Amino acid sequence: MPVVVLITNPARPTLDPAAVRALRDAWGGGAATWLAPDLAVEFTIPQIPDTLGQAWTDMQALDVDLCVVPEADRRKRLLIADMDSTMIGQECIDELAETAGVGDRVKEVTARAMNGEIDFEGALRERVALLEGLETAVIARVLEERITEAPGGRTLVATMRAHGAHTLLVSGGFTSFSGPVAARLGFDDHQANVLLEADGRLTGGVAEPILGRAAKVAALEAGAARLGIDAADVIALGDGANDLGMLGRAGMGVAMHAKPAVAAQCDLRINHGDLTAALYLQGYSAGAFA
Repeated sequence: MPVVVLITNPARPTLDPAAVRALRDAWGGGAATWLAPDLAVEFTIPQIPDTLGQAWTDMQALDVDLCVVPEADRRKRLLIADMDSTMIGQECIDELAETAGVGDRVKEVTARAMNGEIDFEGALRERVALLEGLETAVIARVLEERITEAPGGRTLVATMRAHGAHTLLVSGGFTSFSGPVAARLGFDDHQANVLLEADGRLTGGVAEPILGRAAKVAALEAGAARLGIDAADVIALGDGANDLGMLGRAGMGVAMHAKPAVAAQCDLRINHGDLTAALYLQGYSAGAFA
């Protein structure tokens, strides 16, 4: 049986009970269960209605995310999450480029790559080449001064681990960032590309093969195989075009504040909630958060 989950921004928990009742009644739903007061609620429905698209649009106007998930097997055993603009608020390569004085050139290529307008692997090589000569010591400074955690990330990772799930940070960015970010957020493991360096400076190259869209799918499948589970037992989070493969492969693929071209290809879209929305989608109540 499908489950309707309504989620809003924890910073502005304005989920109106009257709007919830109206939608539930229109769709013949069961009793509403509040997962967090004024913030997240769910109810079952007999079938997915033809009016889902219009209801989603109406709820977006109220700053509410509307998602429909299967009732069975909601709690996933593997979390695989993108890093840049998903688990953190920035694109790491853009922040490095700013310090190297090539920010505008790199940001333009990043935006086109994340929207799926150009090939990710070629775009990464092009951007990294512009960083040639940058002192590697700058990376630590960027991590300290320019990289911020996306709201709800630590709670998401800690809660899933507390309930027996494995957590993997997988990035088309770089291990020099994914390692510290994974440690900071509490992930079990991380995978990313390797920036090449010599004599304390970036060479302008990146180790091959590049971890892009296909590699993220491979990481999901390898992680599931190690745990002895199916892709249906995986929840994947991402925002860019290089995430679409793993979002489509996972049992629960969630577009988190995603680029419009990416969100348009995903059934589960979170535009207002923070990363704890991924817990509500799995049926966790706020009281069960770690």
